[in-house]
Amino acid sequence: MTDTRMRQGRAALAFSFLVQGVAFALLVTRIPAIQDRYGISDALLPAFLAAVPVLAGVGSVVTERVVRRVAPSLVLRWAQPVVLLALLAVGVGQGMIQVALALAVFGLAVGALDASMNMLGVSLQRAYGRSIMLGFHAAYSLGGIAGASLAWLGAHGGWALGVSYAPVVGVLLPLALVGSRWYVDAAAGPAGEAGGTGNGRGVAFAVLLPFCLVMSFAYIGDSTVSNWSAKYLQDVLGSSEQTATVPYNVYMVMTLLGRTLGDLGVRRFGAAAVVRAGAVLAAAGFALVAGAPGVAAGMAGFTLLGLGLCVLVPQTFAAAGRIGFEKGGPAGSDAAVARLNVFNYVGFLVGSPLVGVIGDAWSYRGAMLVPMVLVLVTVGYARSFEGTGGRYGDGHERARAADVGRDGHRL
Repeated sequence: MTDTRMRQGRAALAFSFLVQGVAFALLVTRIPAIQDRYGISDALLPAFLAAVPVLAGVGSVVTERVVRRVAPSLVLRWAQPVVLLALLAVGVGQGMIQVALALAVFGLAVGALDASMNMLGVSLQRAYGRSIMLGFHAAYSLGGIAGASLAWLGAHGGWALGVSYAPVVGVLLPLALVGSRWYVDAAAGPAGEAGGTGNGRGVAFAVLLPFCLVMSFAYIGDSTVSNWSAKYLQDVLGSSEQTATVPYNVYMVMTLLGRTLGDLGVRRFGAAAVVRAGAVLAAAGFALVAGAPGVAAGMAGFTLLGLGLCVLVPQTFAAAGRIGFEKGGPAGSDAAVARLNVFNYVGFLVGSPLVGVIGDAWSYRGAMLVPMVLVLVTVGYARSFEGTGGRYGDGHERARAADVGRDGHRL
């Protein structure tokens, strides 16, 4: 496999991450508009919102089985258009049943999409022989910022959901389909040539448990910021309604910055050191938010959270994929990523209700200490990340030689 082919695959996959960031942000930031369009009651809304990550978990589990027979690139090639079309269906549906079906399809397809994207990212990083995984997730963060900005324009302009979604889907869908031609299953060759050789069943859950916990804790922290930052700043710290919208934007920008620079940190200091530093920064951010005397300190806390949490998820996928590869070859890596991806949705489901329950029963300042403790636990698991991303041993070099093939070029 040539250097050019690998670079094309890397660019195509980064674009896929960006498109997914746009699509997901367009959905979650227009939830009030979706609720108004379909007359979804406040009592029923949580069930609709919970159904998406639950079905995404199902989609990830199904993907683990599907990629035993077909290449992950083929799953990604068709999952992404389905996500975009389901998003459009949410915007143009005419009744409760239609939006329920559209959200169900969106959830299932997102699970397949997230799993297959990260499978390809892990295998490309293995072929490159250095950390590139954070760069893919940086593209996702950039897409999220773009999607949230487009959603703001639509809300500010009073556009109907269909009017907001249709142009975005109309542009991104054909580009995603064209870009999918350059996906690379690095362990096997160009997209669609072959699947893995193992069955992936040698990856015991006990081996993946540290990474599953880190993934859950990271998404509990992320969902805390996305769901509670505005309310916390306004109700607890006394900010204005306009100012209360700023922390999440700052968080997303810091996430983009941290992921853009993160691969360099992994190459220089190793993944374990970066994960450890990210967990400590995130814990410090939650501590600062919990004890903030005013709005400025709260903003600083959310800034630290963006820089800290952003490195945990990409490195967790990379580490689990490496362990899976060692246990079961390319198919073992794919299976490990798919199983780990389920805990993305577990954290998302647990995080927001957890903070709400503790906040109502005790205080929202106290509730911020719970994700702080959870991300601190990640420091204890940092050693599990050694050998991932920037400091591979001889075993990795042998794997890389097998992945890249006879060309032997440095990428």
